[in-house]
Amino acid sequence: MAVQGDTRSSPEGKSGDGGDGGDDLPIYNADNLQNNMKSIYYSRTFLSIMGGVIAGIWGFTGLTGFVFYLLIMGVTSLGLLFKAKFSVGNYFDSWSRIILDGFFGGLMSFVLFWTFAYDIVHIF
Repeated sequence: MAVQGDTRSSPEGKSGDGGDGGDDLPIYNADNLQNNMKSIYYSRTFLSIMGGVIAGIWGFTGLTGFVFYLLIMGVTSLGLLFKAKFSVGNYFDSWSRIILDGFFGGLMSFVLFWTFAYDIVHIF
């Protein structure tokens, strides 16, 4: 993951010399932020596909499969937080990015591979 660099807009804001008195906004490198978002999206998609295959092979049906998906996404979020060393502000612009981004796209991949693997193993 790429780090944002400096969290203040200018060195004057750090010195405490009175400045303009306002809070400085963090500066994010757009390329690094976009790269980090791609990493989240690809991680969630890959783990959704693998989780769907595992859920299908294990024979999960109904609500059990969706609970398994929520468990996978929870573990993924914790893994991403651990990878960011629990300092989300250095890598992303909000907490919701690391917790929720890619959730519904991953759900569609999960259901597709879940039903596919279930059909291959348990029906055919």
